[in-house]
Amino acid sequence: MRVCIREDKMFLDKYRNKLSENKKKVFANLFWAMLGKVVNMAGALLVGILVARYLGPSQYGLMNYVISYVALFTIISSFGLDDIEIRELSKNPKNKNKILGTCFRIRLAFATLALLLIITTLFIYKTDKFTTCMILLYSVTLYTGCFNIIRNFFTSIVKNEYVVKSEITRTLIGACIKIFLLWIKAPLEYFIAATMFDTMLVASGYFISYKKIIGKISEWKFDRTRVYFYIKESFPLVLSGAAVIVYQRIDQVMIGNMIDKESVGYFATAGKFLDLILFLPMVLTQTITPLLVRAKESNIDEYNQKKQQFVNVVVWVSIILSAFVSLCAYWLIVLTFGEKYLLAVPILQIMAFKTVGMALSSSSGQIIIMESIQKWAFIRNLIGCLICIGLNLILIPRYGVIGSAWVTIVTVAFTGCLANIFIPPYHGIMKMQLKALFLGWKDIINIKYILKK
Repeated sequence: MRVCIREDKMFLDKYRNKLSENKKKVFANLFWAMLGKVVNMAGALLVGILVARYLGPSQYGLMNYVISYVALFTIISSFGLDDIEIRELSKNPKNKNKILGTCFRIRLAFATLALLLIITTLFIYKTDKFTTCMILLYSVTLYTGCFNIIRNFFTSIVKNEYVVKSEITRTLIGACIKIFLLWIKAPLEYFIAATMFDTMLVASGYFISYKKIIGKISEWKFDRTRVYFYIKESFPLVLSGAAVIVYQRIDQVMIGNMIDKESVGYFATAGKFLDLILFLPMVLTQTITPLLVRAKESNIDEYNQKKQQFVNVVVWVSIILSAFVSLCAYWLIVLTFGEKYLLAVPILQIMAFKTVGMALSSSSGQIIIMESIQKWAFIRNLIGCLICIGLNLILIPRYGVIGSAWVTIVTVAFTGCLANIFIPPYHGIMKMQLKALFLGWKDIINIKYILKK
């Protein structure tokens, strides 16, 4: 009897230690992820404010037009592999070299395809020479983005510390470069080049972190037999991601073409503050996902409980942040970008609530991938894409950028939640989302209790 009690006690101690280690791992990862995001976005916002004040709404709008144009093609270069890579690396850490090597080559191939498509569209639509040159220059980011695979690896092992340090270093170096450009009163093209160089610094930081902590990239192996599997698994996400990129970026391109580049500047200014409130839900999503994957494989009841709590917390953190930013929109714009950007205030008041839709979309998107039902995901994003383009064509000529801001809210509401009503396999996810919207505040109040579990 005593032996049994002793064995039970040893088992419980071992289990508690395991939970304690997992908890420490989560909090450490969350701390580094949040620290990196806070430093990076604070640096980007501060320098962005200085650059926006210096360039003025018109040139600042052109700069964001260039970035948005290239961003429309990034889904092709990444080919929806990010979440697949995290999932596969979490499930099969011993095969990391084959997974990394194969996915990296796939990324390079699709980055080249994306560049060719950019060149083709520029040739067809014939933008002015300066804008064309800037778009081609910024297209280098398609290749530097391929190194995000290293970030995905560190995310899969719940160790963001190593990449965060390199990202903070990038932020500081990039900020110094832009401040120097402001000091010498450099023209617009230098700032676009500096923004592109930021992505090169990030890629090199990921490379150095991996080489120092894990090993050589030369150890990555290309597994031809797995190419079809990764492409097949990511293809629904490509369709879904393409729609997401379109409805997130097409508004700035349409505003630039249908109104003017100055209006893009006002719209982009409001978007800068959205980045600040989007980061926390995104960090929570990325940090908790690997743990949910493992919970699903070990205890399905615990997984079902945890995924509802996960959605509840992410959604209500977003609601609180959105309301705060919307109420403070006037002071946020005036005290940062200045009075010449006052037209961005009503845009920010509306678009602040985009964060709620994005939280619904990202949290449910991770669950969709974990449960391997992503082949229908493109439907909801395709609906959102069509709504976005259609409503922008109607509302931009009538209401300008304010109309486009409302289109953004309608679009994310459909893609994040309402479109699930048209997809029977996602009805359970929609119920979970509605429960989160109306009852999820309880988990915010009891957050300490949840974290102790």
